[in-house]
Amino acid sequence: MFRLARLFDLSERTALVTGGNSGIGHEIARALGLAGASLVLVARREPELVAAVDKLHTDGINADFVAGDLSTTEGLSAIIAGLKGQRRIDILVNAAGMNFSQPFEEVTAEAFDLHLAVHLRAPFLLTQALAPAMAERGWGRVLNVAALQSFRAFPDSTAYSVAKGGIVQLTRAIAEAWSGRGITCNAIAPGFFPTPLTQAIFDDEERVARKAVQTAIGRTGRLEDLHGAAVFLASEASAYVTGQTIAVDGGFTAK
Repeated sequence: MFRLARLFDLSERTALVTGGNSGIGHEIARALGLAGASLVLVARREPELVAAVDKLHTDGINADFVAGDLSTTEGLSAIIAGLKGQRRIDILVNAAGMNFSQPFEEVTAEAFDLHLAVHLRAPFLLTQALAPAMAERGWGRVLNVAALQSFRAFPDSTAYSVAKGGIVQLTRAIAEAWSGRGITCNAIAPGFFPTPLTQAIFDDEERVARKAVQTAIGRTGRLEDLHGAAVFLASEASAYVTGQTIAVDGGFTAK
């Protein structure tokens, strides 16, 4: 008898997860690992990567890392060179990010460019580098991380909002270019989750309560709420889903 669980099985897959050392990136990596995938984490700081990999190992997950700077072309080239010929990547998760909280008039050209480099250029170049080998095998998954700011503007978040708006269109562009060759591309847009980037919000109980009221479900996110959507979009279960951005936000964008 055919079991639907096979559609979600990632035991023969390897996933590269940028920003996999912490926050949402780490939790998505953990979800894919618990579904059977082997993991390669990418981030700048090696000590944090070592700690993240050790944590995954305690869950019985096969994980390794490549340290590198996604914000520069040189750093990206070094990461890609380190992967080629050494690891077969079936799933690319573009989760690395940052958010400088600055009023519109104080955003510098350098800060704006840095957001675009990490949130848009890095996912584009990594996909460009890894997709051809996926296409040769006839199977691949690209999972981008969007945000609530992909759909609406928040105060003091101009550069981040612009970059996260762009990731939705990049998701469509990747889907258009590669889906006919077996590679789907989709994005998850998380709502309010406790991560290093949102620490200021979650340190303020009143703000957390306000955010909870703004969701249809009535609470902010728990990191495990990301598991189902991540595994679905990275697996055979989503074979006919591509170019889509799925909000995992408790209904924040619906209310």
